[in-house]
Amino acid sequence: MSKARPIKPENKHYYETIGMNISIYRKYRNMTQEVLAEEAGISKAHVATIESPGQIKSCSLETLFDIARALGCEPAQLLTPILKQEDLNKN
Repeated sequence: MSKARPIKPENKHYYETIGMNISIYRKYRNMTQEVLAEEAGISKAHVATIESPGQIKSCSLETLFDIARALGCEPAQLLTPILKQEDLNKN
């Protein structure tokens, strides 16, 4: 079994985008983290960690595909920023 590779600093924003997009799509569909976790076949704690802006948590492609399917979107949509950093800084 292979060990997880460390996350490179230059890739951090990709993980943040994925987590933010999962949260946005989940809330848009009026889903709780618990419901998403159940439909994706993962734990609620894993969903919470992936969505958490203060933590960088990698996930397998299988998990990403399962989350996308549960959210009713394509995996690529989770990789593409929905909001720009300037939009987040307005609040």
